[in-house]
Amino acid sequence: MPEPAISVERLAKRYLVGHRAPRHVRQGYPALRDAIERQARTVARKAIDVMRGRQVVQGDEVEEFWALKDVSFEVHQGDVLGLVGRNGAGKSTLLKILSRITEPTEGRVTLRGRVASLLEVGTGFHPELSGRENVYLNGAILGMTRAEIRRKFDEIVAFAEIEKFLDTPVKRYSSGMYVRLAFAVAAHLEPEILVVDEVLAVGDAEFQRKCLGKMDEVSRRDGRTLLVVSHNMGVITSLCTKALWLDHGMVCERGTPETVVGQYLAQSSSGGDRVLRLDHLPRPPAIGDDRFRFEALEWLCPLPLRHGEPARLRLHFRTKAPVSNVSIVVGFNSVDGVRLVSYHMDHAGARRDLTVSDRSAVELVIDSLNLGPNLFNLDLSCRSGDFHGLDGISGCGRVEVVAGPRTPASIAAKNSGVHVEGQWVWDETTEPARLGLTSR
Repeated sequence: MPEPAISVERLAKRYLVGHRAPRHVRQGYPALRDAIERQARTVARKAIDVMRGRQVVQGDEVEEFWALKDVSFEVHQGDVLGLVGRNGAGKSTLLKILSRITEPTEGRVTLRGRVASLLEVGTGFHPELSGRENVYLNGAILGMTRAEIRRKFDEIVAFAEIEKFLDTPVKRYSSGMYVRLAFAVAAHLEPEILVVDEVLAVGDAEFQRKCLGKMDEVSRRDGRTLLVVSHNMGVITSLCTKALWLDHGMVCERGTPETVVGQYLAQSSSGGDRVLRLDHLPRPPAIGDDRFRFEALEWLCPLPLRHGEPARLRLHFRTKAPVSNVSIVVGFNSVDGVRLVSYHMDHAGARRDLTVSDRSAVELVIDSLNLGPNLFNLDLSCRSGDFHGLDGISGCGRVEVVAGPRTPASIAAKNSGVHVEGQWVWDETTEPARLGLTSR
């Protein structure tokens, strides 16, 4: 059996986190002597850390944080490994170690083949250089020779779709143009191992499909190894051949994508949080308007939701400046990222002009939920009357729908999408001859 392309053995990564010691209320204002002593201890500790080659940490107290702990796995040539887990689970730290950006604290990593990584948008780009110049610069950083870049230059530019802006400084590029060019260079490097983080989320839907097609082509046709981190479970199940679930820096589950994703979603959806905080979640780079911001989503009905039963939620938001003709959309997506149901203010005629307010809220009332039993991801978006995007959050939360008291057995017995009743009228008077049918 051939040796694995990637071999990770008991990998661990420790960070030192500094904290400023809190001053107790009873101590009052600190004396000058105490301040000098504390500063002297801090300087002495930093000097010792420098002499011993250790990480220098700011703060009065130092705490150990293990981003990864005892992680072991193997990936063979041609495999596509998907990494899933919540934010802070250690996925990006693992990719940085595999990309040789960060050194592990413990354990060993063996890589067989040339590695190309796409961890952050525009990594290795110089903002003052043009797109053309950055193709050569970024390609050289990734290990391509000048002759190799020249041979593939036209193909890279065609894939990135930036022909018009090829000689424009990349500092004037949008985030979408950045990621298109960065992915095009990395994908055409033809590495034995390609590492891709969640950077594709900033691209448009068409480009995401194009990138997924390219990665599928690289793995299936060329037999190269891919590591993919994505919060889109559809990418994991459709593209990957294996999956690994990280939780608090440790391997929680490994196996087929369907098995791992199913267990991950079941665990992450348990508990049924009634309030989802939204203010800390990342927004797409294209949204630069901060006049309107979602702050929280609150369920005003029992959880889990029930098929065929009423549902109600409240969206909390704030406005920093007046906004006219505001429209909000709440979307329910499958775990594959396919939009199944959208609730638009436009359809309900509920758009409104908003004034400056620290806190406001709007409620969505659903008379009868037509989603079948399954797990669904929530999307939120808001725009003004001129179709200007004010705020948007993809995958802001996950909600489970179970069978209700009136759910037919054929629907309750399996995971399903959208079910609507419609109207059915029996008519036994239709004349078959009128449709060209013959009666028996």
